[in-house]
Formats: sequence, C-alpha cells, structure tokens
Amino acid sequence: MSTAVTEPKPDPIVEYFRGFAVLRETRMEYWAIQLINFLDHTAYFALYGIVVVLLSDDFGLSDVHAGYVFTAFTLTVTASLWVSGFFTDWLGIRKAIILAMVASLGLRALVVWAALTPALSYRVPLACAAIIGMAPFMAMTATIFQAANRRFTTGKSRGAGFNLWYLFMNVGAFCGGVLIDLVRRDLGLPNAYILAFGLGSAVVCTLAAIVLIRREDQLYGEGEAAAEPAKAAEKRNPLQIAMAVAQEPVFWRFLVLITLLLGVRAVFLYLHLLCPKYWLRVIGPDAPIGWLQAVNPLLVVIGLMLVIPVLTRFSVYSMLTYGALVSSLSLFVLAIPGHGQDALWLSYGFLLVLTIGEIVWSPRLTEYTAAIAPKGQEGTYLGLSMVPWFGAKTIVAAASGHLLNRWVPQTEEGQTPLLERLAAGEVAYWDSPAAMWLVLGVITLVGPLIAIALRGFFTKGAHFEKHANAH
Repeated sequence: MSTAVTEPKPDPIVEYFRGFAVLRETRMEYWAIQLINFLDHTAYFALYGIVVVLLSDDFGLSDVHAGYVFTAFTLTVTASLWVSGFFTDWLGIRKAIILAMVASLGLRALVVWAALTPALSYRVPLACAAIIGMAPFMAMTATIFQAANRRFTTGKSRGAGFNLWYLFMNVGAFCGGVLIDLVRRDLGLPNAYILAFGLGSAVVCTLAAIVLIRREDQLYGEGEAAAEPAKAAEKRNPLQIAMAVAQEPVFWRFLVLITLLLGVRAVFLYLHLLCPKYWLRVIGPDAPIGWLQAVNPLLVVIGLMLVIPVLTRFSVYSMLTYGALVSSLSLFVLAIPGHGQDALWLSYGFLLVLTIGEIVWSPRLTEYTAAIAPKGQEGTYLGLSMVPWFGAKTIVAAASGHLLNRWVPQTEEGQTPLLERLAAGEVAYWDSPAAMWLVLGVITLVGPLIAIALRGFFTKGAHFEKHANAH
C-alpha cells in the first residue's frame, strides 16, 4: 500500500510575481502605456496633494474658497468620466493620449506662469480656471489606461497587465508625494515648481505616444482570436437598461451599500483636502506633507504582496465590510490630542491603519459590484456606483474649508499660531483639530457597522456567496 505524497503548495507571493512573466507576449505599446501611466500619475498625485496649499499660499485664497475650487475640479473629473470613454473610443488611444497630454501641458504652464508672476493681471481666476480645465483631460487619461491595458494584452496576460498597471500607478503616487517635499523642503522652491514637473512629464508622454504607439488593434494570444464570439449578443439601448435596472430590488440593495461606504471612501478626500493644511498647522510649517501622502501608496504596494496568501480565506463581503471598518477606525487615531512631533507619529498611525483597511476592502468593492449585478449588467452597476460618490464628493469638498476654519484655522497676521496655542494648552478639546477627526470618524464608522449588521440583506442573490468558503 503506497502513501500519497502531498505536494507543497506554491508560495502565493512568488506566484504573483511569476505571473508577470506572461507580459513577455505583449507588444511595445503596452510598455509605452506603463511609462505614461507612471509619469502621468506622478504629476497627477503631486498636483492633487498640493493644490489646496498652492491656492492658499501662492494665490491667497482662504480655506473655504480653496475648497470650492477643489470642489469644482474634482466634480469636473467625475462628471467627465461619464463621457470621456466615448471620446477615447472615437479618437483612438494614440490620438487621445496626445490630446490629453498637450492640453495638460498648456494648462499646467498657465498655473505655473500665474503662480510665478505676482504682477500678472487676473492671475487668480486664470489659475483657478486652468486647474478646473485640467479635469476633463485627467478623466480622459483614466479611460485611456483602461482601454489600452485591455487592448494591448492577451486574455492570458490581462490579469498581470492590470496588476502591473496598478503597481505603477501606486509607485507614481508615491513619487508624487516625494516630489512635493523635494521641491518645498529640500530645494526651498515655490509650490509652482511641483507642477513644473508635470510640464516635462507631459512632453515625455506625448513623445512616447507618437514614437512608441504604432498599432491599436487588439492583441491576441495563440488560439484566442478564434475564441472571440462571431456575433455580438443583442443589446438594449441605455434607456431600456436603466429602466430594467431600476425595477430590480438587488440594485437598490447595492445602492444602499454603496451609500453606506461613502464615508470610508471620503477618507481619501480628507487625505488631500484636510490633511496637508492640518499637518502644516499642527505639526509645523516644515511638516513633510509630501512624504506623509506618499506613505499610503507605498504601504499599498508592500501590503498587497504580503496579504495575498490571506485574501482568499475570507468571503468577498467580509473583506469589504471589515476592511472598511478598519479604515474608518483610522480617523480615531487622529482624534487623540497631539501637536508637533506627537501629531507626526499619530499621522503615521492613521496612515498605517487606513492602508491596512484599504488593502482589504478597496479591491473587493469592484468584485462585490460584479457579483451582485445580474449577468450582463456589470458595467451598468459599476457606472451607477459613481452617482452617490459624485454627490458625496460635492459635499465633502465644499465643506472642507469650513471644517478647517472651525477646527484647524489659518493664523491671521498678528495672531498666535495654532501650533503654539496647542502647545500652551489654550485650545479646548472640542475646539481642537482632534475634535474634527473625532466627528468625521463617528460619521464614517456608522456605515460599515450597518453593513456588517445587515450582511444577509446585502448579499442576497450575490454570485460569490455560493462559493465562499469562509466567513
């Protein structure tokens, strides 16, 4: 009688990186897209991380008015996402990249020019209009990346292609944060020079599109072309689809859950809207605001690799809700009173807890959407999931300046800086920055708790529940 030998299971992390080997069958166009992906996201996250500080420090806008400009900017990005795909498909990937980069180059140049020319007439409205004007082209690049990643990979290499794109995006986000501190702290240059990097990146991205993207046809692996369906299924028009979706109870359950998680998603808005000024006023004017914003994408890249062996043990809904719960708890770290060096360490703790939760829940949101949506309506559900987020971004961005005015006020000339008043114990807790984070934390926590309590309601009819092997 022979004894069966159990072969050891391969290391998931090793297998993850080994999976990138299939990208050898991709063409030059795929790698051109990843170069553009890295450079453009570096410029994007550098702008995103400094824009409210730039508007206040370089253009003299109050916290409230800077928040309003950011509101217009981010809402235009979101609204443009609804239509940018049509333009990408119409122009083609190569022309769409060239258009987006050339337009971004001109608009970034306007902001830099206005910031470095104090005597320029109408410099403030010019800069604000240019920043908002960048939004449609940023949205266009997002749809370009999705289309190009699919077009320039085979069915076999597609998963690895999107994984590598996600890694490059996070590396770009990390570099964008490092760039902020390099310009502000190490070189002592005005904030406008952070945007100046975007001028060079736009030029390189344009040249990469012109020189390296020569073909736009779908890449197929061996035997894949024959597997393509010969005839597309009959499709309904958008109005028919919308009417059918609105009659489905599962859609309204989905919409309620998405709404419950808006508070957790809003934490990433706080990271760019509230945190930079909070850090400068509570830690000090030399606070490493760029590095602090770079910590999150750095931890995401590292964390995704470390938790790969764990992610498959739990159901999608458990990871989505409990991961969101962890991210919401991150705000309570900042609710602990602190200033100066103590506030810096509290900020690191906040970013660590936030990222641990993000790694677990964020990738699962798309998976939940695909699982709860009826077959053939996944795209519709993904698109409609943006509607509540559109409204939430409006409220959060518009309120950001008022929140800062209430709890993290800007020091007027002749007044004692907030940091000194905190150090002297002159600020009551409910008037301190810590109270702002406590209020936001409580609001954020409610959604995940309700989602966990109503698990059965929100997972009714979801495809993944049939195959989940853990709870």
